[in-house]
Amino acid sequence: MKKFIDYINSKVLVKVTSLQTASVLTRIIAGILTSKAIAVFIGPVGLALIGNLQNFVSSFQTVAILGFYKGAVKYISQFKENVVELGKTISTIFYAAFVSTILVSFLCYFNAGLINNLIFPVYNDYTYVIQIFAIVLPFYALNMFSFSIMNGFSKYKILIIINIIGQILSVSIALLLIYQNKLDGALVSVVIAEALIFLITLVGIINRRSLVSLIRVNSVDFSLLRKMSSYSLMALFTAVFLPFVAIAIRSYIIENIGYKDAGFWEAMTRISKYYLMLVSSLIALYILPRFSEIDDAKEFKKEVFSFYKTVIPILAFGLFIIYLMKPIIVSVIFSSEFEPVEDLFLWQLLGDFVKILSIVIAYQFLAKKMFWHYILTEAFLIIMLYITSIYFINLFDGVKGAVVAHFVSYVMYYGIILLIFGSSLFGVVNSEKS
Repeated sequence: MKKFIDYINSKVLVKVTSLQTASVLTRIIAGILTSKAIAVFIGPVGLALIGNLQNFVSSFQTVAILGFYKGAVKYISQFKENVVELGKTISTIFYAAFVSTILVSFLCYFNAGLINNLIFPVYNDYTYVIQIFAIVLPFYALNMFSFSIMNGFSKYKILIIINIIGQILSVSIALLLIYQNKLDGALVSVVIAEALIFLITLVGIINRRSLVSLIRVNSVDFSLLRKMSSYSLMALFTAVFLPFVAIAIRSYIIENIGYKDAGFWEAMTRISKYYLMLVSSLIALYILPRFSEIDDAKEFKKEVFSFYKTVIPILAFGLFIIYLMKPIIVSVIFSSEFEPVEDLFLWQLLGDFVKILSIVIAYQFLAKKMFWHYILTEAFLIIMLYITSIYFINLFDGVKGAVVAHFVSYVMYYGIILLIFGSSLFGVVNSEKS
């Protein structure tokens, strides 16, 4: 326990404060300002459609770059002192992502009408928004490629500055578009946000322009693609299927209950995302690298329970405060029209609490590259989210069923995680042998 607390005090909190907090807080504030503008100028009906578009955009952005980001950071960091291997790494990543991005862009542009019908009800035609997304998608890919290089070279300070300035620029333009064009403006702002950040990134990569000469077609190394495939597939699986399940659930709510209720669910999801950002940053900074270092079950068990004893009580208290302040939170972030969202807090908060409990342990899948464990458990979670959402929405005859499903799904997911790591955490196997 003492080692864990010392590590948090000496390293993690310092890193979070110096490298993450400013950027995370900027994202939260930007999200709140955008949500407030949507609530005032558009309302819950528009928020539901915006939620569908955001899910689609995030999914296809990850597909465009083949889920390479984490793998790219790892290998660029590993070979940054080796010019030959570095050239192979950035060339392979650049050209593979370039081909993939162009293909996805063409797919989206020439099938914009079909995509529109999939993510929006047929009587809402936002085909032109999908086409704009297709045009700006290569800029997102270039942005993430640049970020992976800066991250691999540990240029954290410039990354934070770019993120902060980019978020400020994006939210400023989003607010202007929402004010002038209401829903259409909000939808356009969703698809152009990353392209705007790339304009800032260009300034940040000037000092790394010498790396451009290393990007050559004849330096492409297909063996590196095989090495990165596990990172890629794990990132793609979650990033593609979870957003599409959210679209399916939201569309079901729209068709069977109404637009407003779908907007209320999206509002609750946004609030959840805001308060989980800081928690997720802490977990990612400590748990993943720490689990990567651990080689025996005893140490793994020690770290998990140390985290539970130290962080979880604080998390529980924080969620309790959020529950008590729900009327204020809803009125500040949204408006009085969103008052029904208050009824969704309890189950959403309970689900988020169990979610944190489970992902702390599930990070072991990533740390130890437990590919099939990760894929199968994520598939189970995704399927359960959809099935339970439909079931409970019908049972409660309302959007409350979606947040109940969120809780139930993560309880089942947590149960599966505990079964997989039962011997490591509770000595199940050893006790049976004895």
